Amino acid sequence: MHRYPIPCLPPDPNAPFPNPAGNLHPDGLLAWGGDLHPNRLLNAYRQGVFPWYGEDSPILWWSPKPRAVFLPGHVHVSRRLARTIRQGTFKVSMDEDFAAVIDGCAGPRSDDGGTWITPELRSAFLHLHEAGHAHSVEVRFDGELVGGLYGLSLGKVFFAESKFHRRRDASKIALVALMQALEHWGFLLADCQVWNPHLERMGVRLLSGDEFRAVLRAGIDRPDRVGSWHERFLALRR
Repeated sequence: MHRYPIPCLPPDPNAPFPNPAGNLHPDGLLAWGGDLHPNRLLNAYRQGVFPWYGEDSPILWWSPKPRAVFLPGHVHVSRRLARTIRQGTFKVSMDEDFAAVIDGCAGPRSDDGGTWITPELRSAFLHLHEAGHAHSVEVRFDGELVGGLYGLSLGKVFFAESKFHRRRDASKIALVALMQALEHWGFLLADCQVWNPHLERMGVRLLSGDEFRAVLRAGIDRPDRVGSWHERFLALRR
């Protein structure tokens, strides 16, 4: 059995992360411990590292390879989904109700009833949203929030964190709207972290660790708007 030493992060939120390029853990576990201070989170995402852990676990930091990503302009929209979008019965917005979206994403899952969005993680992303780094997509039907997604934006890279739906197609509609906006705004990619069959049907790509980090370095150094995307998205829909 192989053993992989996993370092513990020091208390300083500005302390560097281990280099993901040298990570040998098969699932991409890079480090543990530390906290969710905004500086630590922003530094993590700039290196392609993200927190993922349960309520009874220390904070675990991951950088898996290969990496699942969406490329703007290359999302597959089925004919049925395109027809649903054209009907206009679902209304889409951005940054109208970030807290409600993250709470929707934190709701119990059908498989085990649990969630990885702990109160600590929720609070951390609310702070990032207030600082203009984290954003949400809301999907409403008859005025009711029925789906959405949220994530973090740095430069021209969007890091999708989680999505939810309470009505068929709502999370897919949120994803399509996001990717159309990112394409218009010149983003290089949307990071989805790990592959799953649903994402593959929507056109997700797998990049090697080196490929992902190369695009990441190019994207986060490009300037983009920090702050609410609400009016920015409305301008696209007019």
